[in-house]
Amino acid sequence: MTKINWKQKLSSRKFWALISALVLSILVFFNVGENEIAQVTSIITAFGSIAVYIFAEASVDKARVNTNEIEEANNGYNETEYN
Repeated sequence: MTKINWKQKLSSRKFWALISALVLSILVFFNVGENEIAQVTSIITAFGSIAVYIFAEASVDKARVNTNEIEEANNGYNETEYN
């Protein structure tokens, strides 16, 4: 049995589109008013946008840290010592 990668799921725009469509369909099924449906959809979209932004920034920060570590390691290497 494989584990669900929630970080990847929550950062997926397709996942948030799915959640929005599912909730929208349920609200329509229960004859909820159009204004309420629009409000719920906008809230889901907002949370999805926030999640995608947070995970994207985390990914950028991680890449920046990795790049800095590589640069620091390369700066510590002195070619003249090995010639």
